[in-house]
Amino acid sequence: MNFPANSDLWTLFGSSFLAATLLPGGSEVVFALLASQDVYSPSVLIGVATLGNTLGGMVSLGMGWLVARRYPLRTLARPSHQRAYRWLRRYGAVGLLGAWMPVIGDPLCFVAGWLRLNVFLGLFFMAVGKGARYAALWNVVG
Repeated sequence: MNFPANSDLWTLFGSSFLAATLLPGGSEVVFALLASQDVYSPSVLIGVATLGNTLGGMVSLGMGWLVARRYPLRTLARPSHQRAYRWLRRYGAVGLLGAWMPVIGDPLCFVAGWLRLNVFLGLFFMAVGKGARYAALWNVVG
């Protein structure tokens, strides 16, 4: 079966999407591999990775929103969720600039949904932070 050349971009999108959900995974290896091949422009790679990672973060935010309907906020037991809670109580939606961070990024998105932060502001700050991360990664590997 022959796949079109842009299947690489779908792979990048998928890996960056999954990396931003509560599932384990990382998109840096796929991003670095594609950057080293010099086939796609930096803006395309950064854009695709940012889009996938942001949409994955929005899934985590949505999961937090749905879980909050069933369980009250006092049941946040995981230490990573407690850290995310304190971070978001301090910074609000702007705190989602840190959604790219390992370990705490996914819980940040989840807890932002739990706290019912403004979805549009959350989306904006999440995209800016994740885009900056991929731009920095491009500067290292590109």
